[in-house]
Amino acid sequence: MKTHFQLIDHANGFPDLAQFRSESSGAEVVFNGIVRTPNKGLDVLYLEFEAYEALFHNEMKRIAESLESQFQINALVLHHRVGRVLPGELAVVAVVYSQHRKDAFYACEALMNELKATVPIWKKEFNSDGSFWVSQTP
Repeated sequence: MKTHFQLIDHANGFPDLAQFRSESSGAEVVFNGIVRTPNKGLDVLYLEFEAYEALFHNEMKRIAESLESQFQINALVLHHRVGRVLPGELAVVAVVYSQHRKDAFYACEALMNELKATVPIWKKEFNSDGSFWVSQTP
């Protein structure tokens, strides 16, 4: 399985996905996580993401191995922004390539669930009422 995981510090850092496609993939499922406003009734000014890069790569490798054992996956791509991200901008792009759509959809959902639960990326929200950490730990 081909994998590509990256932390990106600017909005134009997301890759051209065509480079990850193969003739054996009949499905490409893409999840784009976008910063939204309002959140809980307050205008979001921006989010700020921090990550522990070495552990990010280790955890993503573990997740990829787990997903590969559960689903027929040809490639797995995850790029996550760090630093300041404005409303309307992409915060995360997750892509799964598989022979069939069912595995691609389920694997992409599992990838995002694991990312939120275990990968060392922290999010702080800055809104019209101040700021707060959305999660203290992954």
